[in-house]
Amino acid sequence: MKDWALILGASSGIGAKCAIELAKEGVNIFGIYLRKPQNQIKKLTDQIESCGVQVIYKKVNAANEKGRNGIINELKKIEKLNIKVFLHSLAFGTLKPMINQENSLNQKNIEMTLDVMSNSLIYWTQDLFTTNLLSRGSQIIAMTSAGSKQQWPAYGAISMAKASLESAIRQLSLELAPHQIACNTIQAGVTITPALQRIPGYKQMVERSLTNNPHKRLTLPNDIARAVVLIGLSKNYWITGNNIKVDGGESLTC
Repeated sequence: MKDWALILGASSGIGAKCAIELAKEGVNIFGIYLRKPQNQIKKLTDQIESCGVQVIYKKVNAANEKGRNGIINELKKIEKLNIKVFLHSLAFGTLKPMINQENSLNQKNIEMTLDVMSNSLIYWTQDLFTTNLLSRGSQIIAMTSAGSKQQWPAYGAISMAKASLESAIRQLSLELAPHQIACNTIQAGVTITPALQRIPGYKQMVERSLTNNPHKRLTLPNDIARAVVLIGLSKNYWITGNNIKVDGGESLTC
């Protein structure tokens, strides 16, 4: 069997760095992206291919059922494929306050955010499992944040989605344990990514992290990628159902 990593949100930030680091370890990459220009995708895929692995990047809305079904069918056609790592790294949601007469979250905003950043994990896992693309020792990893438990202005819908994502991982870990498939979330510290820079007041978050983190620096995408490699390539299915903090101790003092 050939080990592959399926990465949702693989074109930039944490997802892209995880793809590169997994490729360095000989893992083939199947990346899903939505908005990056083709020239940037070409540059990224060339970098990954230089590691001597197979690389497939597809422009698909990962929260769309038709798009998901199409990717599942493509994966089934790859000879001797085994999804060793399934990484959910989708960062797309509505940033609005809940109570604001002019610009409050509405039902569509909330449902979209939850569907993309949480519910989609469940649907992809269901399809991967029922089509036998996961096997004993596969690792399911979802990216969460301190925002699952902390609140910032305009972050309400994403906070709900992150809390829901962590709950889904716990439930999946329970149900997949008999199949020796592990499921965990990674809680990254404050990391400069395109997603972070869309959050109103993110500069204050950065300043607070720099002050409080015991290492006196921010978390880097490479810090997270190394953790994903460590967990993803492990055959240890006993570490499951956890929220693993990769933040240099930031959460100890924040």
